[in-house]
Amino acid sequence: MEQEDYFEVGGLQLRSRLLIGSSGYPSPQVMLEAVEASGSELLTVAIRRVNLGDMSGESLLGMLKSLPVHLLPNTAGCYTAREAVLLAELAREALETNLVKLEVIGDDETLMPDVEQLLQAARTLIDSGFTVMAYANDDPITCRKLADMGCAAVMPLASPIGSGMGLTNPYNLALIRELIPDVPLLVDAGIGTASDAAHAMELGYDGILLNTAVSQAKHPVQMATAMRYAVNAGRMAWLAGRIPRRRYAQASSPSEGRIEATPT
Repeated sequence: MEQEDYFEVGGLQLRSRLLIGSSGYPSPQVMLEAVEASGSELLTVAIRRVNLGDMSGESLLGMLKSLPVHLLPNTAGCYTAREAVLLAELAREALETNLVKLEVIGDDETLMPDVEQLLQAARTLIDSGFTVMAYANDDPITCRKLADMGCAAVMPLASPIGSGMGLTNPYNLALIRELIPDVPLLVDAGIGTASDAAHAMELGYDGILLNTAVSQAKHPVQMATAMRYAVNAGRMAWLAGRIPRRRYAQASSPSEGRIEATPT
């Protein structure tokens, strides 16, 4: 792009529109290399899976804090608003940030958001001064409610967490973008490969948040690089403006001056 295309969320100005997770990698070293390859500047960390009291260089949290990225604590594994709020408060105290990725799931099978508990937790956290990035299902009404109550970003899923199924309902994702033009939207969960990320960005989303697609890839560092390029390509395509879809062919060359053979 000819000029810097910054992404702003929660008071942060980011060059990268790819947010990446920190769990499930084959080793800490692979995780560090994948984060670097992704170009991500905002890294999610599951509060339930780290020891907030251990900031040593050998701990996971210590390693993450040594990276030139911002940490985004998330409430993964919470089933109630009360649990999510408690984890967010612990993260704010330990990491000195008001930024939180809010997850409140309904069951262990689908890991789909529990809408009632999600909305309750979002309202409580916003009222308590948190900057909330809310993981939601691909329901336009729920997403609009989250945006209207003041979430810094709304993050509808592409498909269930860790499924790698890609965009199972691009119509709803496009509708959400149309209904919420002024609040940052990220596709979160279900991305399986680079083309999924590019497709989501081509719908006009502001960014992608993913984890499993990279951490569980056969070659995580290589996949992180692919995702970086895919997000950039999708963003550039959205800004460029695609041609309209047509039912029939339309010649790309002009018909004027065309040589025509006359019958003899």
